[in-house]
Amino acid sequence: MIEYNTALPKLEMREYGRNIQKLVDHCVAIQDRDERNRCAQAIADIMMQLFPELKSDTDNNRKIWEHLNIISGFKLDIDFPCEVLGENELRPAPATIPYSHKSERFRVYGSNLIKMIKEISKMEGGVDKDRLIFLVANQMKKLLVSVNADSATDRRVFNDIREITSGGIDIDPESYRLNDYIGVVSPQEGKKKKKK
Repeated sequence: MIEYNTALPKLEMREYGRNIQKLVDHCVAIQDRDERNRCAQAIADIMMQLFPELKSDTDNNRKIWEHLNIISGFKLDIDFPCEVLGENELRPAPATIPYSHKSERFRVYGSNLIKMIKEISKMEGGVDKDRLIFLVANQMKKLLVSVNADSATDRRVFNDIREITSGGIDIDPESYRLNDYIGVVSPQEGKKKKKK
């Protein structure tokens, strides 16, 4: 049967070709360390013949041995004639992304709105503070309606404000009435207008 490249394992370094990959795989499988060292040296010589521009410089010679190590999948256990980089240096693990561990419960409001509520709670009482609370509470209700219209009640908004501000803003649901909002209904999929 004919071997197709699509059915074969992926090459680590395509520029050296499938035959070099097979030679390196054979070298990795050799049990005797001295024989494995000789085999690796022979493969490195072949690689230098493929790319003669890498023969001249000692740094390029190091590059050949690093390529040999990469082709082997970093499994080649030999006495390298120079220091080569390992998998950790060539493929470092990605840095972890620092996620904030904020409450998932108030995520619907967004961080900016939560910051606004906390700043409003620090203000001195008065007409301006009451107006701001009313505006922010209406915006919160609007956001709740867009997510789940059934749970968007005035009482829930006021309770969330109380919890976000740790009791700094405590609104009586009987004395305040927020605007009513209608949730947007998504268009039904699959219905298309008939062409006339």
